[in-house]
Amino acid sequence: MENPLSRYSVVVAVKDLVSCELAGEMVILHLKDGIYYGLNPVGTRIWNLIQEPRTVDEIRGILLREYDVEEERCERDLLTSLQELADKGLIEVKNETVV
Repeated sequence: MENPLSRYSVVVAVKDLVSCELAGEMVILHLKDGIYYGLNPVGTRIWNLIQEPRTVDEIRGILLREYDVEEERCERDLLTSLQELADKGLIEVKNETVV
């Protein structure tokens, strides 16, 4: 894990992708490797949120307002999902320094 995620990390979808929503789920084609990826409805919401740079904390706050989920589980699942997207090269991660 080269660039570990935290609540203060800024994430954004990379530009060399094509994505399309089908029946509430997202299908993503990574143009560099030609591999398709699928996201469930919550993953689709996260994907839509990261079309512009956002902190993990911002995304977490939005999800907590929109879904009935415990804070700790939301954060844990969000970090896991974002790390999987980062590992597949679908998002860029920039870690911000907290003052």
